[in-house]
Amino acid sequence: MAELDLLRPDRVQEHTLLDLVRRAQGTRFGIEHDFARIKSVADYQRLVPVRDYEQFWENYWKPVYPYLAGTTWPEPIPYFALSSGTTSGTTKYIPISWDMVRSNSKAAATLLAGFVNTQPRAHLLWGRMFFLGGSTDLQCVGKLAAEDRLLWERSNPRPRRWRLRSRLRERLRAANATLEPQSQREILAGDLSGIAAREVPEVLRPYSFPPTDLALLSNWDEKVRILAQRSAELPITMISGIPSWLLVLFARLKQITGKDTISQIWPTLRLVIHGGIKFDPYRETLQREIGNPNVRFLESYPCSEGFIACEDPRYNLLRLVPDHGIFFEFIPVEDLGKDRPTRHTVANVELGVQYAVALTTCAGLWSYLVGDTVAFERRDPPLLRFTGRTRYFLSAFGEHLISEEVERAIAASASTCQAAVADFHVGPQFPTQTHEPGRHLYLVEFTRGPVSLERFAAELDHQLCKLNEDYLAHRKGDVGMACPIVHTVRPGGFAAWLRAHGKLGGQHKVPRMDNSGQLTAQLERWLAEAGLLESRAP
Repeated sequence: MAELDLLRPDRVQEHTLLDLVRRAQGTRFGIEHDFARIKSVADYQRLVPVRDYEQFWENYWKPVYPYLAGTTWPEPIPYFALSSGTTSGTTKYIPISWDMVRSNSKAAATLLAGFVNTQPRAHLLWGRMFFLGGSTDLQCVGKLAAEDRLLWERSNPRPRRWRLRSRLRERLRAANATLEPQSQREILAGDLSGIAAREVPEVLRPYSFPPTDLALLSNWDEKVRILAQRSAELPITMISGIPSWLLVLFARLKQITGKDTISQIWPTLRLVIHGGIKFDPYRETLQREIGNPNVRFLESYPCSEGFIACEDPRYNLLRLVPDHGIFFEFIPVEDLGKDRPTRHTVANVELGVQYAVALTTCAGLWSYLVGDTVAFERRDPPLLRFTGRTRYFLSAFGEHLISEEVERAIAASASTCQAAVADFHVGPQFPTQTHEPGRHLYLVEFTRGPVSLERFAAELDHQLCKLNEDYLAHRKGDVGMACPIVHTVRPGGFAAWLRAHGKLGGQHKVPRMDNSGQLTAQLERWLAEAGLLESRAP
């Protein structure tokens, strides 16, 4: 973080954009958008419109998939990260270039360096760093042609030879034994965490867990069982993963060892890196499961398209990482859908405004809407909060709730009612009679249930009224909306639904919000038929 303090984010970002434009001038995208004329951020925003995944896929990537060299990026694309399409349900194939691999590694190193600077005695390398990734193996979707291999070798030069002690050389050789050299000439597609597992820097492999063969296991249940068994015997100093899947692993660890807390199993644990979903509903549960108040939690903000931000421990907020090959634009949410939306950069964002994030990357994405929303807390340094998804909102009755408000209300209600939430989903329940108001239906999986589910529902309603004036107006007198209904999901219920739909583990998550009500009704029906709903309130 100290190095970031020395940077001028606005200047670094402009330099990043112009460098990306220069490199891609000769691509089909660069020619069509007259990259040769771009000399400033303003030129770029005038010539290159904002696009979403579907527009890139249909117009540029799909016709030549998986051979994208020269289309939107000049070099061959060795990886495609499969994104589950959290809000749309459509699988996305996100190109990952070698430059993007390096970008992700640099951003992750920035996060760890920030922690080490504030906790120099943590000694993360005295044990193993545990990366809990997805359940999808990497599949070969094509072979690099001879000319593409030459481009690949130029864009991925051999690493500098290290002078290592013989003991460390042996550990490196053993850690790398599971990698297949042939795969370096294949084009692979799969979960982003699977790509990251293959691309762990060589010098860090002896300090990382799991080894590649375990990291890429496709059966999630088997993978969790084996990872729990193996890691229980290791000095784990750091673990990273999505909070909901960390809880699954922790439960298995306690079951295998008979211990009450994770700190009893891993007394060396010092750091938990989390991301992917809002952390507030999980904080208390994870703290209780770990059982050591000295373990630090840090948030990372990666997505399949690129690494956006990491937590600055000095501020307890996410900090934009401006210098790793990604140019950021921020579009007011109310401007989405307009032909010419207002496009802010880090130089002129406004505090407290809900922005949709657009990325221009070293993998050939140009002003690409990732589907996330953020709000800035400070400009210098650029500190922000992840607030939700552009399609995660509830306004079936005009209440205009965003995901951040619902997640804050869930966390506050759980704290007040001395409960702990593992996961939840909410959507509208439309009236069946004309004189009845509609309401929200919450499906909540607890790790520690409230004494009174009716009180939890009432507290949730109260918190939402405090957070959102439109919700309060619609709740007055039960005229515009009735009090929310809360169903309790049995432990493991959401995981069972994900398993049944082939989306267990890794980056897969239960969709938090559904404005249409269709997914909510389907999810409620499936859980009920599977016997995984316990009770309801009111």
